[in-house]
Order: sequence, then C-alpha cells, then structure tokens
Amino acid sequence: MMTKKLVAYFSASGVTAAKAKKLAEVVGADLYEIAPKDRYTNADLNWTNKKARSTVEMNDPASRPELKENGLDLPGYDTVYIGFPIWWYTAPHIIRSFLEQNKLTGVDIVLFATSGGSSISKAYRDLRKAYPKLNITNGVLLNGSISGNLA
Repeated sequence: MMTKKLVAYFSASGVTAAKAKKLAEVVGADLYEIAPKDRYTNADLNWTNKKARSTVEMNDPASRPELKENGLDLPGYDTVYIGFPIWWYTAPHIIRSFLEQNKLTGVDIVLFATSGGSSISKAYRDLRKAYPKLNITNGVLLNGSISGNLA
C-alpha cells in the first residue's frame, strides 16, 4: 500500500527550503511551506539584536507567530516531515503554531532541520515533550546531501 507523504517546512533564508524540496523529491512527497503571515526580514533574523523579531519570539515561550494559512487539510497523510532551521538550539516557535493549528494526531511526524552548528536533539526533545499526543518519531539534521534513508 502506498503511503501519502507531506514535507512541510519553514525557511527564513532559503536553506531549509532547498533541503525540503530535495527531500520531497527523494521520498515522493507533496510540498508545503509553513509561511508566516509576515515574512522575516534580515533585521528580524539578527540574533545578536535583543529587539529583533526572532530574538523576541524565541525568548517568549508563549510566542506563536501567526501563519499565512491556518487549518491546512491534512487528512490522508500517513507521514509528515516537518523541517526548520535551528534557532536558539531548538525549533522556531512558528513550528509550534503549525503543530497546534493542524490535526496531526495519528500521523507519523519526522523532524528535519538545518543548522550552522547545533544538533536537532534539543528541538526533538522539546517538541516531543510539548506535544506528547503527537507521534514525533525521529529528528534528523540535513546539512549534507539527502538520500532515501528518511523514506
């Protein structure tokens, strides 16, 4: 039986988007961008600035950036790959917005991330702890080339 797969990703600079597109191609999945209502600017992403949007969001555990689209129609997907850049050693809060606004119970969720040096392990632990009812099965850092081992 064929399984239906989706690669959903958030990418502020394009790095994660490129990995998501390649992953979708390799595993035969549909592709969906987890887009914020308001795109992040370079100034928003300046992690050295305490007042930058990304810094403010990541310092507020309750922060849930608004999505461009809410309530994505996910029934029918068996596996959803969720990709993001590592921010402050974990997943950006827009990923929590996505997880909370879409029905993902009963779906296998595989996390993937891009990073300049951090591992995905903290993001994986944080999301599993925050969403115990979701079946978050794996977390993989995709900084190199992508092969079929995630299928």
